[in-house]
Amino acid sequence: MVLEGSSEALCPPPSLELRPSCNKNQPSPPLGSGSQSHDALCPEDKEPIKYGELIVLGHNGSLASGDKGRRRSRLALYKRPKANGVRPDVIHNVSTPLVSKALSNKSQHSISYTLSRSHSVIVEYTHDPNTDMFQIGRSTESMIDFVVTDTASSGGGGQGQGGANGEGGQSAQSTISRYACRIMCERSAPYTARIYAAGFDSSKNIFLGERAAKWRTSDGLMDGLTTNGVLVMHPAGEFVSEPAPGVWREISVCGNVFALRETRSAQQRGKLVENESNMLQDGSLIDLCGATLLWRTPSGLRHTPTLKQLESLRQELNAARPQCPVGFNTLAFPSLAQRATIDKKQPWVYMNCGHVHGYHNWGYRKEKAGSSAMALTGGGGTAPATTGERECPMCRGVGPYVPLWLGCEGGLYLDAGPPTHAFCPCGHVCSEKTVQGWSQIPLPHGTHAFHAACPFCGTWLTGEQGHIKLIFQGPVD
Repeated sequence: MVLEGSSEALCPPPSLELRPSCNKNQPSPPLGSGSQSHDALCPEDKEPIKYGELIVLGHNGSLASGDKGRRRSRLALYKRPKANGVRPDVIHNVSTPLVSKALSNKSQHSISYTLSRSHSVIVEYTHDPNTDMFQIGRSTESMIDFVVTDTASSGGGGQGQGGANGEGGQSAQSTISRYACRIMCERSAPYTARIYAAGFDSSKNIFLGERAAKWRTSDGLMDGLTTNGVLVMHPAGEFVSEPAPGVWREISVCGNVFALRETRSAQQRGKLVENESNMLQDGSLIDLCGATLLWRTPSGLRHTPTLKQLESLRQELNAARPQCPVGFNTLAFPSLAQRATIDKKQPWVYMNCGHVHGYHNWGYRKEKAGSSAMALTGGGGTAPATTGERECPMCRGVGPYVPLWLGCEGGLYLDAGPPTHAFCPCGHVCSEKTVQGWSQIPLPHGTHAFHAACPFCGTWLTGEQGHIKLIFQGPVD
């Protein structure tokens, strides 16, 4: 490791040609440039080659403000008409005041490492015809293919919306980098996708300032970390067949894998993990310090329900005519499009036991005053202004009482099984395998905390298991 300002950092060779990679564990770690138009990601070919899909956790099928252009909750990456990948080519050692002059070539991709006030290292990149590059970040500039903004997480109870816990608008103090990361996909089979920290800006440059964590590698090259870091967790097994969480790691600018820093923005990097790679696999999670993305491969998505299949599951549930065991009124899940208003036939559940009822305004054990107030909803039904603790009339168990919502983002499912379980305490309903899988996964929160959360809304899971089996009562006739 070369420390900033050390004699070794100040007296390197003036320039040298790089081997095809700055990651000795992989043959070609291309770092990509900005981008082509969004249309290039979704060609009109009948059978386009899909590399995979990115899904932002905490949005149940779409952003609260709606999916618009490159700002959306889910994006499929397709093979581009023309390759736009780049790979490291030549390294230069220059005086820091001359960096801007050295980077004057707007057509040349480069990464600048500022080691001290007097010395910088610039790595130039050349075109790689074998890879496609996709950039992700908070910036709305054209070189960003997938615009991602902060997803609000919740440590409290569930909300009455089916997936709008994270507003699609920009956060006042976002912790997501404008140019957060880039994904490089090989244009030939098996179409391997790799992730790298940081993205190229409008000038096709990446700047790692004097305070950023950076170092000279053992083979004389450069590497570094971004301010808040890009964390990745690959599943320990097959994401679909044997879902089990792996270990969160940090990815460097050159795609190397490191143990986590003590805190998210600490200047001291973690230990190099040589036996792991930046290759994405089905179920890999990417955390950008403000939003977490799920990578699904085409083969993995074949095991998940489509929107049409989810609608069929909803209709099957309603066709069974579940009834409130107290009021004997028939319950019905609202349409998938009706995710923001509570319907008068909406099923409600007691989270501590799983008994499903229709809404009723009694059985409070806390917040007796004021909690009986009713709020009229746009769906024609009624909902309590606050739920509080409620006593189940079937088993006398006391706990949260919340409306049930179907999980509408099929890419977050682990299978296409029947929706028999719900996450606690938000009430999002999906298959048993899906709740069991996600309840085991710790998601990053803040600088060093981790919590399991509902993938559909981002609410932190509570209870012993984080989910509950739903107990429906069929029609008495």
